Amino acid sequence: MKNKTILITGGASGIGLAMTKRFAEEGGNVYFIDYDQKTGEKVAEELTSKGHRVTFLQGDVSQTEEMKQTISSISGSIDVLVNNAGISHVGNLENTAEEDFDRLYQVNVKGIYNCSLASLPKMKEKGGSIINMASVASTMGLPDRFAYSMTKGAVFSMTLSMARDYVEYNIRVNSIAPGRVHTPFVDGFLAKNYPGKEKEMFDKLAATQPIGRMGKPEEIAAMAVYLSSDEASFLTGGNYPIDGGFVNLKM
Repeated sequence: MKNKTILITGGASGIGLAMTKRFAEEGGNVYFIDYDQKTGEKVAEELTSKGHRVTFLQGDVSQTEEMKQTISSISGSIDVLVNNAGISHVGNLENTAEEDFDRLYQVNVKGIYNCSLASLPKMKEKGGSIINMASVASTMGLPDRFAYSMTKGAVFSMTLSMARDYVEYNIRVNSIAPGRVHTPFVDGFLAKNYPGKEKEMFDKLAATQPIGRMGKPEEIAAMAVYLSSDEASFLTGGNYPIDGGFVNLKM
């Protein structure tokens, strides 16, 4: 990643934070977008104090014009775009409110459209790598994940289409499909829905993956770095599960 410019969306927390740190540690010039200004500034300050090249850009990925302006402010070309920003939702068709459905679409689907569209002019001349954050929900049915699965299925389809359309510009496009990953979101979900039973439910969720545990954000970040590296120059149009065997070894 040395001398490469990397843009990560949703880079201030969870998997995105792990990516921001890992790409910076690999020597990249990292820009990360996040809606949470206070947390974003704190992350940037921490990493720059360690000598890393990191710049925080506050913004809402669901806003088209805002992303055009924000991303155009990055000087020079963009070598790597990681479309990581996303939100989750629990519910089936009947108990998914219209506003929740629209909110997930705006962030998880339109957010990728907005950031990719704004980044392409900075990538087409030299080529580069785009990583879209999909999910195991992209390719299999999960209970009570109707709206979330809708968005991640769209991410998978967009990845295929983008990879085909821009291969002639030497832009590789792949997606990563994580299973359950232990992030602050998981802890907050358990505390809200299973007060007093957090450990019991955490162990139950972890056990749904054949490998017997949840993933770590750092493991997803390592996959993103590899797919963005020159070593992966022959990979495009792929969807890479990193799920402890959840999809292919389901028991």
